[in-house]
Amino acid sequence: MFSRYWIYLALFLIPIAFVFDVRALLVTSALLLTIIPVAWLWNHLSLRQLTYQRTFGERRAFPGEIVDVTLRVSNQKLLPLGWLLVEDQWPPALPPVEGRLFLSPGGQVGYCLNAFSIRWFERINRHYRVRCTRRGFYPFGPVRLASGDIFGLFRQQVKEDHLDWLIVYPHVLPLETLGFPPKEPFGEVKATWRLFEDPSRAVGIRDYQPDDAFRHIHWKASARRQELQVKVYESTTSHNLVVFCNVATMPKHWQGIKPLLLEQTISVAASIANYAFEQRYEVGVVANGCIPHSDQSIKVLPSRRPDQLARVMEALAAVTSFATSSIETLLLAESPRLPWGSTLVVVTAVITDDLLDALLHLHDAGRRLVLVSVEEEPLPQELPPAIERGTYHLPVSRFAGDDRFLGAAEEGAEWIPDFAPPIRFAGGSG
Repeated sequence: MFSRYWIYLALFLIPIAFVFDVRALLVTSALLLTIIPVAWLWNHLSLRQLTYQRTFGERRAFPGEIVDVTLRVSNQKLLPLGWLLVEDQWPPALPPVEGRLFLSPGGQVGYCLNAFSIRWFERINRHYRVRCTRRGFYPFGPVRLASGDIFGLFRQQVKEDHLDWLIVYPHVLPLETLGFPPKEPFGEVKATWRLFEDPSRAVGIRDYQPDDAFRHIHWKASARRQELQVKVYESTTSHNLVVFCNVATMPKHWQGIKPLLLEQTISVAASIANYAFEQRYEVGVVANGCIPHSDQSIKVLPSRRPDQLARVMEALAAVTSFATSSIETLLLAESPRLPWGSTLVVVTAVITDDLLDALLHLHDAGRRLVLVSVEEEPLPQELPPAIERGTYHLPVSRFAGDDRFLGAAEEGAEWIPDFAPPIRFAGGSG
């Protein structure tokens, strides 16, 4: 509201008040010349020592879950704020359970708007609950804070670019629900426990169990922790399973995408990885998709690290529909870099002749292969016998009754954030 003409008006009224002896005009001029500097200083200090924070009940969730979000504004100075407007950018795919988001004209950006009145050294919290409707990496932010003086003459705003991320994992189902056999769905496994270990290569420690040998006790670690610890040795043989996820849902990736098929493919890949981790496999994932604003294929090397499942789920949560290469090209390029005894599970929504040729080539080379098809149409009748024995058909109708999965693609397109997730997916086999 302020304009320099307010000052000109106050200076113009002073001589008029003296000439015509109008005290009201003199008082008005004095008020204007007093209020304007005070208001300017108030506005100048309004956004100083003001903090805005977001606190999440969980940083990772599954589709269908509800996450608590707390917005906290703290005024850490003696100067109160008569008004404060907060415009926080939220992903439209995560709407609050109570209230609503204000969408941009294109509908790609949502805004959570709040207004506050804060006293000196006061802290105000606003609580929201957001429903996770689909997988993905979701940034919260940036935020714009606007405030000014109590008289409404001046106004200023500041933009904070700090982002908070919420990860929504792919939908995970038991393999029996998907149609896999309950016993050894990916081939015969001779033993699930380590039968041979290399005593010269210790890779860590763990809590003592009654069936552990006395000579394996790590006495120094036990003394530090005040409980028995045993050495963990590197096994000479281990079971590896690598999931190859094909994000292309058409014979040619440039022909377009089918969002429901894409989400089902990623969900099946996540379910297989979850099963393998529970069975103590060294599990990894490779996808011909990429994270937003990147052109590199996603790759998490097989490992049995405690956080390996979280790394795999984060990779599948971030993958987009942009295919960096064909799945058969990626399969032939990455398979030589994987341990020889690995089981390669290919999850795809479309089966092409080039893919079958690549699988036959790997089968002839001695690789253990499993092909999982999620397309609705029946499998081709001319599948080679060597591949047909390890092939599963999981049509999209299997998910028809699961609202958590269908919500991931109900709007017909995936949501891609404007910022790349600040994580690194590729890792070693440590």
